[in-house]
Amino acid sequence: MRDIRGVSRRGLLGLGLGAAAAMGVAGCGSSGEPGPGAPGSAEHPNGPKPGREPLSRPIGDGSTADTGPQPHQPDAPVPLQPGETPPQFVVFSWDGAGEIGNGLFPRFLKLAKDHGAAMTFFLSGIYLLPESKRHLYLPPNNPAGASDIGFLKDENIRSTLKYVREAWLDGHEIGTHFNGHFCAGSGSVGRWTPEDWQSEIDQAVSFVTNWRTNTGFTDLEPLPFDYGKELKGSRTPCLLGRDNLLPTAQRLGWRYDSGSPGGLQVWPVRRSGVWDLPLQSLPFPGHSFEVLSMDYNILANQSKNSTRGLPANYPGWRTQATATYLGGFRRAYETNRAPLFIGNHFEEWNGGIYMDAVEEALKGMADKRDVRLVSFRQFVDWLEVQDPKVLARLQGLGPGRPPAGGWSAYLTAT
Repeated sequence: MRDIRGVSRRGLLGLGLGAAAAMGVAGCGSSGEPGPGAPGSAEHPNGPKPGREPLSRPIGDGSTADTGPQPHQPDAPVPLQPGETPPQFVVFSWDGAGEIGNGLFPRFLKLAKDHGAAMTFFLSGIYLLPESKRHLYLPPNNPAGASDIGFLKDENIRSTLKYVREAWLDGHEIGTHFNGHFCAGSGSVGRWTPEDWQSEIDQAVSFVTNWRTNTGFTDLEPLPFDYGKELKGSRTPCLLGRDNLLPTAQRLGWRYDSGSPGGLQVWPVRRSGVWDLPLQSLPFPGHSFEVLSMDYNILANQSKNSTRGLPANYPGWRTQATATYLGGFRRAYETNRAPLFIGNHFEEWNGGIYMDAVEEALKGMADKRDVRLVSFRQFVDWLEVQDPKVLARLQGLGPGRPPAGGWSAYLTAT
C-alpha cells in the first residue's frame, strides 16, 4: 500500500503536546432523517429522476463532462428573519480524498447518505496521475515529479475516480488539496509566491481534467462536472502558505479558503475577498489547552509522532477524539452557533480510531434540531444571502458566548 498520508510529520519533532496544538500543526494527505430539500432528501427537486439520465456534454479528452446542475442540493438559502435563531452548520471535510483500498471513501459516502449530510472532498490532483507519468508534474521550487505524498497505483486511481464521481452525484463538493504536499525545506508551500500557487492550481486542474489521457483508461465514465467551474475552494498542505494563495484565489473567483493555521469557534469573515473558514481550536478533554479540529492534530497530541501508538491506548484515545468533536459541537450549538469545521484523512492511524470518532460524532450531531451538515460551498451560499448587519452581530460573539438576551432580542436589535 502506498503512503498517501497528506502530511510531513517532520515539523512535529521536538514539539510538546500543547505546543503542537498551539502551532497549528496539521495533517493532510442516533440517526437523523434529512429534512425536506436537504442533501440526500428524496423530496429535493434537483434529485435524479427515475428512468432519466442527465444530459452529458464531454469536455476536453472526455475525462470530465458537463451534466447540468449538481443533484441533491439544498433549497436556495434565504436570509435569517428578525430574531430568528441561526442554524448550527457543521462541515466535515477530507484532505486528499484518495481511495487506497481501505474502504474509507465509500464508508463515509454511505454514512453521509444515511444522515442526509453533504461534505467537502479536497482532492489531491496527483492522485489521478499514474506514477509512470509523474514527470508531468512540475512542482514550484521542487524537482520535476517530486512529491511528499505517494502516487497511487492504477487500481487505486480507478477507485478514486469512481468515488469522486459518486460523491459529486450524491451532492458533495469537490475542492482541491493541490498536489505534492510540500511542507518543509526550501520548496515548502509556505515559501510559494502567488505565481507559484497559480502554477500548482493549473496543474491540479489539468490532472483532474486529463486523467483519461494520462492513465489510458477508456472503460470508465467521465467525472460528471466541469472542474474549472466546480472548483471554488481549497485547503493548503499543512495549513501553510495561505497569505500568498489568497491573491490567486481571489483572481480565480474562488469563494473560500480553509487553509488558515487555526481559528476560533466564531462566525467567519472575508480576507482578501475570500471567506476564511479555518480549522478551529476545540476543547481537548483532560487538558487545559485546545486542539485543532482535525484527526491528525488530535493524533499528534495523543501518540506524538507515531501513527501507530500503543494499541492498549486506542480505546481511550478513540473516546477522547469523539468527545473533542462533540464538545466543540456543544459549545457552539448551545451558545453562539458558530459553524464547526472538521478536517479528516482517509487513513487508519492508530488502528482507525479517528475514523470511528468522526462517524460517532456525526451521528451524535445529525439528529439535533436546526443542525445542517453541509459542504463548505453550501455554507458560503448561506452566508452570502445574509444581511451584513446580521452577520456583523453574529461575528461579534466570541467562542462559547451566547447572545445577550437570547437570539430573538440579539438579532432583532439589528
